Amino acid sequence: MDHFPFGRDSFDPQPAAAAQLWRHVVDLLEDERRQIAGRDVSVPVDVRDLRDAVGAYGFDRPTPALDVIEDVAGLLRTTTVHTTHPRYFGLFNPTPTQMGVVGETLAAAFNPQLAAWSHAPAAVEIEAHLLRFLGGRLGYPEEAVAGSFTSGGAEANMTAVLLALTKTWPEYGEGGLRALKGRPVMYASAESHLAWLKIAHATGLGRDAVRLVPTRPDLRMDTRVLAEQIAADRARGDLPFLVVATAGTTAAGVIDPLHDLADLCHDEGLRFHVDAAYGGAAALSDRLRPALSGIERADSITVDAHKWLSVPMGAGAFLCTDGEGLAETFRVTTSYMPAEIPDTVDPYTSGQQWSRRFMGLKLFLSLAVAGREGYAEQLERDADLADALRGRLAEKGWDIVNDTPLPVVCFADPGTATWEHHDALARTVVQSGRAWISPVDLGGRAALRACVISHRTTAADIEELVQAVGEARKGQVRRARTK
Repeated sequence: MDHFPFGRDSFDPQPAAAAQLWRHVVDLLEDERRQIAGRDVSVPVDVRDLRDAVGAYGFDRPTPALDVIEDVAGLLRTTTVHTTHPRYFGLFNPTPTQMGVVGETLAAAFNPQLAAWSHAPAAVEIEAHLLRFLGGRLGYPEEAVAGSFTSGGAEANMTAVLLALTKTWPEYGEGGLRALKGRPVMYASAESHLAWLKIAHATGLGRDAVRLVPTRPDLRMDTRVLAEQIAADRARGDLPFLVVATAGTTAAGVIDPLHDLADLCHDEGLRFHVDAAYGGAAALSDRLRPALSGIERADSITVDAHKWLSVPMGAGAFLCTDGEGLAETFRVTTSYMPAEIPDTVDPYTSGQQWSRRFMGLKLFLSLAVAGREGYAEQLERDADLADALRGRLAEKGWDIVNDTPLPVVCFADPGTATWEHHDALARTVVQSGRAWISPVDLGGRAALRACVISHRTTAADIEELVQAVGEARKGQVRRARTK
């Protein structure tokens, strides 16, 4: 076994060697699960040392499999921000469910090709069933739901733009932007995820076709300003076509005024998309679902399973009720693809990707094992822990500066309002290894941001964070006095 695997066995080892390899991997993963809470959330990384370690593999000769696995696991363990840690309060990167990890393994082993239904009937039907379930929870009629799993929210949101262009101007599909009589423009909140700029670049709209609408003091899109911007653009000869609402902004977790925006889009004849990449998960909870009221009026919705639904990267989803519109946007016919099966949809004809991984399996297994109510319990627990964090921070004299039912907590030191101060506080906490948080700019106000995103987080972890930021603040005060 010392020399496993070499030669042809590298690709398909003998059963005994393969069994030993898998036992080792399972033991390693289980050890990681047990030990993660006792490790630092992140550690400093020396770039040169890391590159030397990786560069030691010149691939000029084979290396024993177990040695390589141990090396890579060690690198991941010692140089990664551990998003699976219970005190990772960072971006929307959750601890994946165990069944999600199993799903990734099964998808890789069976390796179904989801371009055509005939190649992967079970995989395609599993994903279609999931999309109907998610769409139904978000308020769409289940039987009408269409869409696709995507690499993430950026691809799903690009799908929304392409569909909106195609539905607004049928000539766009063949003639492109040159077939239009003016320049299309779209609207999103200044607090939205700025993937919209990359999408506008990639689609040929141009980055300045994205109008970033100012927010109200509560950080929600200002519908009055939006209406004024639409009128001004039309007066200049531009062509408004799409308004994007965010349900759970990255910085503050706020939800734009969905009903107001839906009304405005209806009156103005514009497409309405909701980027619920993070907040859409709340639809699985009967208690949290009312926060998304109005999302069912959207022409399309983005939800990322690899955010608050806690499955491994990457698994986004695009949802709508216009299957024919999707087909018009992505349909293509070639002689080398299998013939379409009646009463089925080939995924490559309804989404941007062609060859595609079985991304939905990890969510299917997680939902099947936990059940919707199990998911709802966890989502509500995260929200309760965030409420507890808000309460403890307020008791310690911090200002809570965002308002959301979702578990994103933004808080500021009333003693010093500068960005430099809050950035230093966040760095002190992160460098301690006790927790991971980030500084954030909310409409010009500096703050700290903590998101409860791990199903491993407990009340004790919340208290550890409160103590860590408190000690960081005291240290900043001491340093300021000695200057």
